[in-house]
Formats: sequence, structure tokens, C-alpha cells
Amino acid sequence: MNHQLSNLTKALVMQDNRRSPWLRGIVPPMITPLQDCDVLDVAGLERLIEHILAGGVHGLFILGTSGEAPNLSYRLRRELIDRVCRQVKHRVPVLVGITDTSLIEARQVARHAANAGADAVVSAAPYYFAAGQPELVSFVEHLVDGLPLSLFLYNMQQMTKVQFTQETLRRVSHLERIIGLKDSSGDLNYFSSLVSLKQERPDWSIFVGPEHLLADTLRLGGDGGVNGGAIFMPELFVDLFNAVTRGDEPNAERLQEKLLLLGQIYSIGQHASAVIKAMKCACSLLNLCSERMAEPFEAFHSPQREQVCRVLKSVGLTVSNP
Repeated sequence: MNHQLSNLTKALVMQDNRRSPWLRGIVPPMITPLQDCDVLDVAGLERLIEHILAGGVHGLFILGTSGEAPNLSYRLRRELIDRVCRQVKHRVPVLVGITDTSLIEARQVARHAANAGADAVVSAAPYYFAAGQPELVSFVEHLVDGLPLSLFLYNMQQMTKVQFTQETLRRVSHLERIIGLKDSSGDLNYFSSLVSLKQERPDWSIFVGPEHLLADTLRLGGDGGVNGGAIFMPELFVDLFNAVTRGDEPNAERLQEKLLLLGQIYSIGQHASAVIKAMKCACSLLNLCSERMAEPFEAFHSPQREQVCRVLKSVGLTVSNP
């Protein structure tokens, strides 16, 4: 394991964890480039990582929803963790998704992430059996008890059928290992309630998932975004984050318009998987990596690829023929 930490990571580790957020900025939820069933597109993965980091992002999140984690074998997940941590080399913090229906499997992935050099882990509520709020409290307490790394909670009600309520989060806020939350609800009122928890845990980092809400949530006191578009156009999201945080509203409005234009790729396709298909298609058209989906899903075909191509060109990106 490489113990040579970058200045950024050293600062994150050494800061007083009761005074300021653990992490702020743009943390792209990376897709998982695949060459075949249970086979990584290694060359594509390497290009994709360097493309993302070159955009000035503040962290990298792997094995989340965009990374198709539930559809990947544990063997491939471990390989991905190893390759990403080895290549990133602590240039930015690496966050690893461990969401699972099994507490034991989640802990095992977390231990592997810690040994590989990851900086934190991320978990949504267990899916399939919908947990009640008292059960969520118990789940978080038991999960944290066996983790070797700090934990971000992940509010993803669309996939888990349950939301972390403000009261549940307050009940687990005493757990020092919890360092923040990513919210993909799309509900600004709910997000505001999360920000209010910073009165008790000012070290918590509160991130938003839906990218069209990035600017609004920053103004509400959020700490950044875990936004899919930052996978293939990271500079746009970093620039918007910087514009809002320094109060440059005219520039922020211009960048927001561009972000909304880019976001049209998410309206292409008919099924829930279309969002990931669009991101993978965009990365393929930018010659970054393969767009193969984890089974049982398939990548976009024409005319969807042509639609994604048009959107990317509309925001000034140079793409290959669809």
C-alpha cells in the first residue's frame, strides 16, 4: 500500500474533524469501463481516470450507481478498487461504494478498499427488503462498528425504497466515523434539512447527486456535487462550483445554462438504465473508454448514440462519429 499522501489528502487527514467539512468540491461518480462480461476495459479505465483528474476535480467516487456496482462481481469490484487506487496515488481522495444487502459483504469490500489505499467508503441503505427507520439506525451503527474507513451515507430512495430521515441522521450523528452524506433525492427542502445537521456535525460533507441542483444546493450551504456529467466534462462542474462559492453569479448563470444543455443526454432512452447508458455513450464518443454495460443491460444503439453526439457537440465537445 502506498503511504505517500498528497498535500491535499494530508490536509484532509490532519484537519480538526469537528470544525470543517471533510471534503468539498466536485467528486465524479465514475462509470465502470467494461471490455466484456466481468472484464474491465483497463486501457479505457486508465484514460478515463486521467481525463477526470485533469479537470481539477476534488475526489473520485467508484462503485456507486453510475458504476453499476450491484451488477458487478465481487472479484471485479476488488480489481477495480486496486487499479483505481494505484493509479490515483492519493492525488485526490478515493471514495468506494460498499452498498450491499449483506452487512458482511459490505465490510469485506470496505476492508479491501482500506488495504488498497482508499480514503473513505460510501453506503446507501440496504436494498430489496425495505428497512424501517429504527432498522436503518441499527444498520448504520452495526456497519460503522466494523469499518476500517470513514463512511459517507448515500440517500438513494429511488433504488433502496427508503430515505434516511432527518431524525434518523440526527440519531446516528454521534458516530464519529460518519463524515457526510450524498443526497440523490432531488428534493431541495430535504437537502436543506441535511444542511441544518451541520449545526451538530460541522465536519459533515453534504453533497448533491442531481447535477442540475448543484448551484442551488451550494447556495443552501452544501459542500459540492457527486455529479455524473463531471465524468466526461469535469471542467464545467469545477468551474461552476468555483463560481458559486466565490459569488460570481453572472459566470455561474452562464455555466448553469451550459450544464442544463449537457443534461439533455439524460432524457434520451426510455428506462432507468438510460442514465448510465448515456454517460457510458458519452465517454465512448469522447474516445475515453468502452460503453459496454454490465449485464443484463445493453449500451445505446442508433439513434440514441446520435442524439448523445448532438448534445455533446452543442456544449463544444469534440466527439467521434456515432
